Amino acid sequence: MTDMSGTLVPGIDAGRPVGPRRWGLVFAGIWLFYLLSPLSAAWQHRDHLRGWIGIVATLLFAALYLTVFVLMRWRRVGAPFRTPVRASHGVALVVGEVALGVTMCAAIGQEGVAAAVYIAVTCVMCLQTRWAWLAAITVAFGAYAATIWLPGWERDDGILFGTLVATLAIWGISQAINRNIEVLAVREENARLALDDERNRFARDLHDILGHSLTVITVKAELANRLIDVDTERARTELADLERLSRDALADVRRAVEGYRELTLPGELARAGMALSAAEIAADLPNSTEGVPSDRRELFAWAVREGITNVIRHSGAQRCTVVLGEHEVEVRDDGRGASSAGAGHGLTGLRERAAALGGTVVTRSLDPGFSLKVVVP
Repeated sequence: MTDMSGTLVPGIDAGRPVGPRRWGLVFAGIWLFYLLSPLSAAWQHRDHLRGWIGIVATLLFAALYLTVFVLMRWRRVGAPFRTPVRASHGVALVVGEVALGVTMCAAIGQEGVAAAVYIAVTCVMCLQTRWAWLAAITVAFGAYAATIWLPGWERDDGILFGTLVATLAIWGISQAINRNIEVLAVREENARLALDDERNRFARDLHDILGHSLTVITVKAELANRLIDVDTERARTELADLERLSRDALADVRRAVEGYRELTLPGELARAGMALSAAEIAADLPNSTEGVPSDRRELFAWAVREGITNVIRHSGAQRCTVVLGEHEVEVRDDGRGASSAGAGHGLTGLRERAAALGGTVVTRSLDPGFSLKVVVP
């Protein structure tokens, strides 16, 4: 998308003109073709002073008109269509063109009225909308009135129509540019928000993956350290589990990065039993997951992972129970109560996942112990 000066709106190349913007001044110059008529009329009177005055005035008029486009061309890329100069300078440019246009008309006659269209366009580019329309309409009707009232001039309805149409066209282009820039801004904001959401999701998933895995690894390492001088074979078994768990955690992280990771409820229950056993916490786990609808299994798997992680980290419990149903999953223990809830991203991420399915996360203290429940209607 380019503006009237050929400025490429969405592209930026180190502050240099790119694409069609390189040719903006050329495109603007093409429309000066219509000034050939007053220039030719002035040239025909080159034997008189008024002819040279007309030539000079026409050339200066064309140069001033191109100056406006140069200012538009070097304005900030991607900015809304707006006046390229301060208000006082915009008025000066318009007044300068009006003065040169009047000089052209005085020197060469009715042919000089062609300047009216260019003046109206300059008004749209250099003045605020309300004043631009007022000035452009004044110029259009002023030029039309001159063709009616000035002696020796012929009535020209075309100059009124052409000036008003040019004004409307340039104003419409300016509005289209502004709307397109607003759309681009909205798209960029949506892309930024989507990126933020993806970052938050990835941070949540990575926390959930590593939080559980590292907790189990830590417990296994502590157990192996206690057994190394007591039961060497058992210690070796725990160390082998440590190696396997670390490899599993690494694989989980890789799958998360690739975006293909999906938890399974049976897998999480199996991991829960192993983790609780390593932490020397008695486990009461369901034997089957067949009663859970398929669309809720991943959420319930996350709930089991978060609940078991908190039990091992915070509860100091002797027993942990997982209750699984069609509409809910609950992880409860007989530990220290509210302290089992933990803090940080885990529960926040679980609440976000539950909310996506219209569910809720309920935490409450028991006597003794703590309960984490996810309910999906």
